[in-house]
Formats: sequence, C-alpha cells, structure tokens
Amino acid sequence: MKIVSRNEELLRDALSRIPQSSSRTSLSSCNKLIRFEDISAAAFKIQCGVQKTPCMYSRLSKQYGMDIYLKKEFLQYTGSVKERGVLYLLTSLPQDQQRKGVIVASDSNFSMAVAYHASELRIPVFVIMSTSTPPARVKMCREYGAMVISYGTTAKDSQTHARRLAQENGYLYLEEEDSAVYLSGLGTVGLEVYEQVPKLDAVIFPAGGHCGLLAGSAAALKHLNPHISVIGVESESFPVLQQSLKAGHPTEDQACSNHHFYGDVSGLCFGSNSLQLTGKLVDKVVAVREEDILISILRLLEYERATVDAEGAIGLAALVAGKLPELKAKRVAIVICSGNLELHLLQQCIARALTLDNRVCRFSLVLSDCPGDISKLLEILAREETRVLDIKQERTFVTSELFTVEVTCTVETRDKIHTAQLRNALLERYPTAAWMER
Repeated sequence: MKIVSRNEELLRDALSRIPQSSSRTSLSSCNKLIRFEDISAAAFKIQCGVQKTPCMYSRLSKQYGMDIYLKKEFLQYTGSVKERGVLYLLTSLPQDQQRKGVIVASDSNFSMAVAYHASELRIPVFVIMSTSTPPARVKMCREYGAMVISYGTTAKDSQTHARRLAQENGYLYLEEEDSAVYLSGLGTVGLEVYEQVPKLDAVIFPAGGHCGLLAGSAAALKHLNPHISVIGVESESFPVLQQSLKAGHPTEDQACSNHHFYGDVSGLCFGSNSLQLTGKLVDKVVAVREEDILISILRLLEYERATVDAEGAIGLAALVAGKLPELKAKRVAIVICSGNLELHLLQQCIARALTLDNRVCRFSLVLSDCPGDISKLLEILAREETRVLDIKQERTFVTSELFTVEVTCTVETRDKIHTAQLRNALLERYPTAAWMER
C-alpha cells in the first residue's frame, strides 16, 4: 500500500502494532492504515449529506488573549459531529447489507446519527434503548425514522438484545468503533478547519474514551501541516485517554459515570487504532474539572448563543482552566462537537455555572422584626445594583433573641468584583451577616 502523506512514517508506525482482531467491533475492516487519501475520499462522499459547518472568530478571543475560532459541529442535523463518521460508514456498506438493515443499542450521539442517516439512505434501522433512556431521546430517534424498541433496564441488556436480533434477522450490529472508514469520516473535520482558518497554530478537540474525532482529525492536520499543534481535552473525573496512553493499550476497567451530563466524555477507550494514532500524532492531552466544563457551557451560551453539552464545551474548558498558557497570542481553533444537552440538565448547568462564576450568591442575616428593616436591606441591594432572585424570612426557628427574623437572600451580580463589593457593603451594615460559600 503506497502512502503519500508527509507523515507516512508516523502513521505507519502508529498502526503497525495494532492487533488484527477486536472483541469490541462488529465490522471486520478495522485494521487498515489510515491515509490522507481516505479522509479526502470521505470528505467528497459525504459532502452532500452533512453540513460544512462554519469555523467562526469568537468574541471570547479578547477574554482569553488569543485568536479563537469555533468549529460549530453542533449545527449538524442531529447536533453531533458523529454524523460524519456514521454517514461514511453507512454508504460504505455492501448493498445487500444496506437492504437487510442495521441495528444499534444505545442512546448516544452515535445512535442518533445512525437513526437519521440510515433512514435518509433508506436503510432499515433499529435502535434498542433501555427503559431508563430519557423520553426526549426516544422521541427524537423515532422522528428521525428509526424503529425504536425499549428493552432492559441497563445498556448492557439492550446491547445483548440487539446482538441477538442482529444474529436472528441478518441485521448488521453497529457499535461505535475505530475502523478506518469511521475515523476517515470524522477526520474530515480536520480538513475543513485547515481550509477555513489560515495560519493556524493549534486545534483543540474533545478527547475522553471516544477519541476517534481527535485521532482522525490529527491524521488530516498533521499531513497538511506538521507544525499545527493538536490538543485533546478530557475530564479529570474520567482520564480514560491519558491512562490508556500511559498503559499502552485501551483501558477497559475505568469506572465511568452513567450521568447523562458527561455523555461520551466518560466512555471507555474503545480502540487501538485511535489510541495509537493519538499517541503518535497528538501533541498534548490535558484534563479539566467539571466546574471548568460548566463555566465553558455558560461562556458559549452567553457569547456565542450556542447551547452545547459537556462534550461540546470541554475544548473551551481547557482555556477557561488556564491549562494551555502556551497558546497566548496564537491562532487557535476549537471544535464544538456536540449540542445534545437535555433541557432539564441545561437548567441545572446554567444555575450551577452562575454560582461557580461568582454571579449568583446567597447570604443570611438576622434583623429585628420591625417595619422598615427589610426595606433598608432592599435599599442597600438596590444601591449596589444587584438583582434579587429570592428572599426568605424565618421567624419560628430563629435561635437568636426574641422578635427577630432571619432573612436569606439569593442575588445576582455582574462578576466576581461586583460580588466582593456587595459583600463588603453588607458586612459594613450587618457585621454578623453570613455569606454562604458555593
């Protein structure tokens, strides 16, 4: 096989040690050297089926001291970059298999993309979801055109049932993997970023267990310009990729959270191809805290009007956390890869992020139960230009002197400096005021 990539040595070495079988995959054509031509072919084949998403200069640039460009992959039809790999994977299937159909078993972005694109290609598609799947996801998959079956109380139950149905009916069981076809589809993001932003210094991708986007795009970017830094970001709570790189093989025993907030960020490292490519082509992998991800969600919502989930916000979180000081004054692209945050989680995330950002605070103080004392407190809050979100009074269980009332206020401020000013003003008037730490 002839390789014409500038980084052919890196790519060949990265994949030369890949085992020839994998218990986690359902397709047999996994272990093939990923060439730049494969990614280019994928880009040509899927160009009519997925969005060429914008990569736009961000107003966050000034705040973080660099030129930031956001690759808005959350604008894909299903809200996820996974569409690129899924569409190329489905169009590469033999025609007889396309007629028989495919089956998946999860409520992930991968399954949503399979449901939509298989339906668009008139491929019969079945999605097996556990009974604990959020109703909104079930509804969305059905609207995409998939036959959705609820089975079992856990994801493992659904997967077992899906495999059995696939074997009995001739469906192809699809599981997110790191086949050359799937990685080539995901790698088209790297091609587009390179075309859209000239003179790039670095590109930041989400990492975690499912690092196919990072690996595939790194192959494209390093071929086009080996000097572009490719950086992956994962959660400190689930440092799956860093542990796998250290061990030299995908980790299978990493404890992962089932909380829908984390999504693919907390997934297991699913393949040797992605891991080996990442180890050779990716310049740096950093981990960020949950708090940084939440603030990143808030920043994107406020500055970009972009509603994203943890996987989509985690790249910016590395800048929020100050983990990449070497990028100051550089030109940086960040891939915002997913926007499938459930509505009830969005509300919780915004509320928590505002608190973490010192813009929502709470304090309590004891006042005499006399007419006018509450009014005086409200006058101070108005003078300090704060917005009162909630105010509660407690008389019955106050442990101080008789005829007093304990007042608890939740207020919104502009920023950390404004919060400090408010705190000083309150302590000057009410020395016993108790400030509730976040």
